[in-house]
Amino acid sequence: MANVAVLVDIGVNQEGFREILGVTEGAKEDKASWEGFLRHLLCRGLSGVKLMISDKCLGLVESLGGNFPEAKWQRCAVHFYRNVFTMVPKGRVREVAATLKAIHAQERAREALEKAYAVAQKLKDMKLAKAGDIVREGAQETFGFYAFPREHWRLLWTNNPMGRVMREVRRRTRVVGAFPDGHSALMLVAARLRHVASTAWGSRRYMDMKRLAEQVIEVSEVSS
Repeated sequence: MANVAVLVDIGVNQEGFREILGVTEGAKEDKASWEGFLRHLLCRGLSGVKLMISDKCLGLVESLGGNFPEAKWQRCAVHFYRNVFTMVPKGRVREVAATLKAIHAQERAREALEKAYAVAQKLKDMKLAKAGDIVREGAQETFGFYAFPREHWRLLWTNNPMGRVMREVRRRTRVVGAFPDGHSALMLVAARLRHVASTAWGSRRYMDMKRLAEQVIEVSEVSS
């Protein structure tokens, strides 16, 4: 018996609705698997990608530029927090979490970076130097959302919506337990994703894309 990774991409289209963009089987979450998946999305016609949000999966980060050079990559803030928590005693996680959230409560990316450095120093003063190092070295990777309209920030600073969908998928796959091969697992996952997309999840507008269009126009006018 072997574990098989299933790679899934969820996006928001030009009308502001969420879509399941693709799902494939990957031997593991390495660069080769992500490279193949991103090429699969390109072949299916995906274009105009502005921002890709994920945990810090180096295989994905390394493959993104060659396939979607116009897209920015952002590290999911919640995954980033969890990375920090691995260096924090359980009894102090809540205190540290409140400190970290102050970083992403700032109004501008520059101010958020300054706050991140202050938080890193505070953690060092709390005798949590390794946690502080993670904040100092990685916080800026979570700031991609600042380039988008303020109304979209709370929807972009984390990829938690992906997490909720995948929890539903895992709930179904756990019922089955073991699959005869990776293809059969992929078929069940794809079927569950189609079901999710057919519910209010896919029919309810997720973002007001007019704000993004207005911002692009404003930037163009300033640049001209």
